Amino acid sequence: MVAGATIRLPRVTAKTTKTTKTTTYVEMTDRDQLVPAAPVPELTLDPVGDGQEAQDLVARTMVRVGTPHGWRSVTRTPQEWPAWFAHPGRRCWLLRHAGEPAGVVVCDRHADGEVEIKSFGLVPEKVGQGLGGHALTLAVRQAWDLHPDVTRVWLHTASDDHPGALPNYHRRGFRTFKTETNGTD
Repeated sequence: MVAGATIRLPRVTAKTTKTTKTTTYVEMTDRDQLVPAAPVPELTLDPVGDGQEAQDLVARTMVRVGTPHGWRSVTRTPQEWPAWFAHPGRRCWLLRHAGEPAGVVVCDRHADGEVEIKSFGLVPEKVGQGLGGHALTLAVRQAWDLHPDVTRVWLHTASDDHPGALPNYHRRGFRTFKTETNGTD
């Protein structure tokens, strides 16, 4: 940039329409409620270590997965990620298809025997390739296997997530237990 040059920014106008966001909470209360999807060859769920390189890969993958849906991970700063990874009971896995990162699974184990699937999704270039059902099957099995005392696996999805997310959760055996609707500016 030339010294003294003026930066020209696009003109931004205020949003005048309100949108409605619906958040749907789903649960399984027994591992036998899982309805597995057909296996997908070369789709794996790989644990992520605690090292910086592994955490960077998870963070980059979460940003890729979440960008189309406005996930909080997209705007998380480099200074915020360490605290996010340090959350007690948090475990991370990468979904891989033919060895390449295909998505992410993050589970939070709670003291009351519950496991929340905190993040689940595919990177945009893998969406629509028939991976989602088996990817969710792998994630749910892993959630139930986190501890022998798990009594409930749950998650939430929102209307700005992929439109196939909620139907996939229901097909895998999750049932809706709560729905919230909020108007946002």
